[in-house]
Amino acid sequence: KLTGDLPVTIFSPDGGGVKRAQLLKEALEAETGREIGFGFMEKRRSRNLVSGELFAGDVSGSAVFIVDDMISTGGTMLRAALACRERGAKTVYAIAAHGLFGKGADALFGSQAIDRIIVTDSVDSAAVANARYPQAPLDILPIGRLVGKAIRRLHTQGSISELTGIEH
Repeated sequence: KLTGDLPVTIFSPDGGGVKRAQLLKEALEAETGREIGFGFMEKRRSRNLVSGELFAGDVSGSAVFIVDDMISTGGTMLRAALACRERGAKTVYAIAAHGLFGKGADALFGSQAIDRIIVTDSVDSAAVANARYPQAPLDILPIGRLVGKAIRRLHTQGSISELTGIEH
C-alpha cells in the first residue's frame, strides 16, 4: 500500500543488520511475488564518532525501507535516510521493532528525509515520543496479540516460524 508502483528496496543502515534486512526482503518477495531490492551502509563507531562511507545497493527511484532493531537517538536511521535520498530514493521509511527515541531524536522527527517512522509498542517511549511530536510521521504498531500467540506456542511446543511465516 505504501509504495504504489514504485520498486521496493529493503536497506540495512549498518553491517550488523544485514541478516535481519535480508530475511525481511525474502519474506516480502515470498508474500508479494515482487522482486525486492537490497542495500546496506557501513558504519563504524569510535569514541562516539560514527564514520563509514560504503553504500551498497541501488535505491534510485525506489521506496526504501530502512530496517533496524531499534531507534535510539535516530542518528543511524537519519544518516542512512539522507544517503538514500542523495542517491535518488523517492520515499524513505524507517522501521524498527523498538522506538526508544532518546536524547537527540529531535533531528529524526524534524527531518524531511524520512516519510514515515514505523515502530512497535514494545516500549512506552514510542507513545511518549508520539505525544511529544504530534506532527511527526510516526506509526506505532501494536504487538500484544502477536507476543501472546508466541508465548502460547512456546508453552505448547508450537512453531514460532509458522507464526511469523519466516522459515530458517
